Amino acid sequence: MFVDSHCHLTFPELAARLPEIREAMAAAQVDRALCICTTLEEFDAVHELAMRFDNFWASVGVHPDNEGVTEPSLRDLLDRSARPRVVAIGETGLDYYQMDERKGGRTVADMEWQRDRFRTHIHAARQVAKPLVIHTRAASDDTIAILKEEGEDGSAGAAGGVFHCFTETAEVARAALDLGFYISFSGILTFKSAQDLRDVAAFVPLDRLLIETDSPYLAPVPYRGKTNNPSYVPYVARQIADIRRLPVEAVAELTSANFERLFSAVSL
Repeated sequence: MFVDSHCHLTFPELAARLPEIREAMAAAQVDRALCICTTLEEFDAVHELAMRFDNFWASVGVHPDNEGVTEPSLRDLLDRSARPRVVAIGETGLDYYQMDERKGGRTVADMEWQRDRFRTHIHAARQVAKPLVIHTRAASDDTIAILKEEGEDGSAGAAGGVFHCFTETAEVARAALDLGFYISFSGILTFKSAQDLRDVAAFVPLDRLLIETDSPYLAPVPYRGKTNNPSYVPYVARQIADIRRLPVEAVAELTSANFERLFSAVSL
């Protein structure tokens, strides 16, 4: 019924609890999940989950905020993306959140390594025709600009993808939609302080919506502050159902269909 389009089941908070989590997913009618890779070092563990369980799939990528890890080459991404049950490239993108020029920290110019890494992921996605899983934080202008420069405009040959765990403005959402991307909402949507984000969820076209947990982070109300897991993704669906005045079953159906359409290599 429900699909968690973005979770980190290899992270230590969840990996040791996998049998329990899978039971909770079944009870909550969460029947599929995309397990997201954040480093090349992590990829084999992520891929093993997708190979072991027929309702899990994998991505390959290096998170923009990860330093001191193996830098992905185009060949690294192409080779791993060709493995069975790898359906996406990412998560990738830009994250300038920790940058603070006012305190003598790194400048935008200093983040060129992130932009280079992002472009490598885009090139891989276009070559293998698999969608991008985009992370952007405090860097939306550059994220959109690089996607445009690399031809990610929704046209033939573009990889497309999803802006995951969306927390940006309505203007950024419109720009992403104009480029052909999907928008995915996490448990943040349920937070009392997130009215601006709920306003964004009110106008995103129903055929471009996805739901996710980004677990183990960002547990939705009523579990805020606790360790998140994919069995909580129905709370995100219920929030969208309230916003859009739809039955939660309709949100489950349409977000599942969107997941299948975007990640077209998924076996149903």
